[in-house]
Amino acid sequence: MQKYTKLLKENDLKITPQRLMILKYLDKHKNHPTADEIYSELKKDNPSLSKTTVYNSLLTLKQHKIIKSLTICDSEHRYDIRDDIHHHFLCEKCGKIIDLDLDCPYINNRTLHGHKILERHGYLKGICKDCLKKEKNE
Repeated sequence: MQKYTKLLKENDLKITPQRLMILKYLDKHKNHPTADEIYSELKKDNPSLSKTTVYNSLLTLKQHKIIKSLTICDSEHRYDIRDDIHHHFLCEKCGKIIDLDLDCPYINNRTLHGHKILERHGYLKGICKDCLKKEKNE
């Protein structure tokens, strides 16, 4: 919990048990969960936790760039604590979102063709190797 406390302090944010729980959950579960998934999992051990608190905490953490919000499928927001620049792969069969480290000639550019880059998003969609393997075995 010490690294999460430090992270909140560095961003001048109040240290709350809910923010610490969310950061720990995202760090432990690299599955890019939705707010509802985070809420459902944390609620099991914290019955007094409200959905509003989870949503508000996620919004605050996102606004302070501690976590990222991904919108790969429709308007569904998923959350990622990984702070380095990386891409995401969405399996259209099982719905899993996988982090990808790819070499991209533009990924570290701060400007491109005279435009200032503020955010970078790289999404790939297809069928993951686990689903392909399952199909082959069936």
